[in-house]
Amino acid sequence: MQNRFPLRALLLASAMSLGVAAPAAWAETPADTLVIAHQIDDIISLDPGQSFEFSGQDVVHSLYDRLVDFDPLDLNAGIKPSLAESWEVSEDGKTITLTMREGVKFHSGNPVRAEDAAWSLQRAVKLNKSPAFILNQFGFTAENVDERVTFDGNRLILQLDQPYAQSFVLNCLASEVGSVIDKETAMSHAEGEDFGNAWLSTNGAGSGPYTLTAWRPNEAVQLAANEEYWQGAPVMKRVIVRHVQESSAQRLLLEQGDIDVARNLTPTDVDGIAGNDRLKVADELRGRILYMGLSQKDPLLSRPEMVEAMKYLIDYAGMESSFLKGQWKVHQNFLPEGYLGASDENPWTHDIEKARQILTDASITSGTVKTIVRDIREYVDAAQTLQAAMAQVGLTLEIQQMTGAQVLDAYRARQVPIFIGEWGPDYADPNTNASTFAHNPNNADDAGLSQLAWRNSWAVPEEMNRAVEAATLEGDTDKRVQMYLDIQSQYREIAPIIPMFQKIEQVAMQQNVQNWTSGGSVTSVNYRQVTKE
Repeated sequence: MQNRFPLRALLLASAMSLGVAAPAAWAETPADTLVIAHQIDDIISLDPGQSFEFSGQDVVHSLYDRLVDFDPLDLNAGIKPSLAESWEVSEDGKTITLTMREGVKFHSGNPVRAEDAAWSLQRAVKLNKSPAFILNQFGFTAENVDERVTFDGNRLILQLDQPYAQSFVLNCLASEVGSVIDKETAMSHAEGEDFGNAWLSTNGAGSGPYTLTAWRPNEAVQLAANEEYWQGAPVMKRVIVRHVQESSAQRLLLEQGDIDVARNLTPTDVDGIAGNDRLKVADELRGRILYMGLSQKDPLLSRPEMVEAMKYLIDYAGMESSFLKGQWKVHQNFLPEGYLGASDENPWTHDIEKARQILTDASITSGTVKTIVRDIREYVDAAQTLQAAMAQVGLTLEIQQMTGAQVLDAYRARQVPIFIGEWGPDYADPNTNASTFAHNPNNADDAGLSQLAWRNSWAVPEEMNRAVEAATLEGDTDKRVQMYLDIQSQYREIAPIIPMFQKIEQVAMQQNVQNWTSGGSVTSVNYRQVTKE
């Protein structure tokens, strides 16, 4: 009898996804099950060596452990040991040796070894998917990674090409691409030279607090607790993340008690549940930046005057006070608030006349450009707001909506003239955003880089490229802060990738949900510490 209630929850979720009305008597989810409504249509792969989307990273974070990590109940405490219980740095700063924790097992029952950790990093570099650049920053290439990432007994040894700041290296290892994969399990499913990539895209082979029981694209992800988890079995024995696109649908499910957490409510729906004493809303400042990318392949957008004018066509205050209310704050710099070197300067305002004058002086009186946006309310609304502003100065903006996966595929192929979307930090060091917004070492079409500068075909000035690289080596914190402030000052003057807002995630949930965190500014969502009173 004990298993029938959770099963009913799963059946109900499936029924509702097909539009079947929920039984009127249904009032709450099972006590040991966390049911979440979220927009998860951006998931492309669950392989840590490939996953680079917000929702996919959330899943990967629960399936795998990393060498170092953050405490979900104290994110501000910084990096702490995880699968690596300790580490030491050589005198020249180029070698980091991490000692692995003994007794940890993968979901398969295989022991977690230094060999698995070394192989996981090696395969990520060799796969050369989107997140590989995080590791490539340390001089690792497909040709040298087997010699530079090695193991000796229970010790993992990383030989870097330069003496980087220790925090920079550790923060990168705490990102999802640093997840430790069960080598034996993954390679037993390898196809050719893919290191198990095809299989890992829809399966898990980690040691994390949860195992993957199902992923139905654009429908749901289901996780089951790892009862043998080395940090203790999670209280929530099942986690179900349902793809619910519309805020109104998420709100209705929450009010009916059919879900525990709603992650995509509009400001209107957040206001609408304010008087419901069964529900609560938690505000969490995230590291995500809502920005606009102007492709420098486009003949109109590549003109400096057009880039400058666009910065004044954006209605920052108007969007912040309307459809972004409570969920985004104006932030015109690529480093999020809370990061070392973040700037609070927001120099641009919505000024149609100023934009018109800039364009008139440049003899730009007409033109048509296109934006391809993910079909999420705030992206579409932002595009429509921009469309109206551009029309006032004689410019036409064509808006095409696609799913998250379709937009990302086009964007990564440098085929989106105007991109409106979010960027989330890959690790908790300022270089995470400096290296993608303001660094592009190779602007060739066949370079296949993941940097936003490359995706927008922006050939970053060499002076800025060098400044970004130098900041990773500066050991003096005060000097490093000033370096990032200087980079952002120059960036604001010339960059065609325009930061607009920083995310405030408003998560609505049942009153009994405790210890929820979406990951703050530094990591992905955590479920293992969540309880229900």
